[in-house]
Amino acid sequence: MERTLMEAAVSAAAEGVERQEGGPFGAVVVREGRVIARAWNRVVRDLDPTAHAEVNAIREACRALGRFHLEDCDLVTSCEPCPMCLGAIYWARLRSVTFAAGRDDAAGVGFSDAWIYEELARPPEARTVKFSRVDPESALAVMRRWQADVARQPY
Repeated sequence: MERTLMEAAVSAAAEGVERQEGGPFGAVVVREGRVIARAWNRVVRDLDPTAHAEVNAIREACRALGRFHLEDCDLVTSCEPCPMCLGAIYWARLRSVTFAAGRDDAAGVGFSDAWIYEELARPPEARTVKFSRVDPESALAVMRRWQADVARQPY
């Protein structure tokens, strides 16, 4: 079963490459042994740097299930997820991730994310992209208002 699911993820990656819509990455979200979402990298097609296969599959699965948590689902992906996709995986609360190629394999074909891991380890003021903090109180007021709303939907 796992092999068949990986074949579906790799097939999605191949479809994306064939369509020239982005990088060679594919992913499927599985629930109760059934693929509920299948996607590939669409960064080029959508002009969207966040349109990675894993993120696209998570979005499609959430729409298919009508919810934003996937705690009873698993992700099968053709490559070890990048830091952005890892964030999406944790926010979606996926149960597990199975991948084929590793991040070093991806780096070997021009998709190195090592520099992002290095940046994340630095304090904000030491990062390559300039970060600055302005007027935290106004944002905190909105956060507190959300927190006090008994009708809010936590996630």
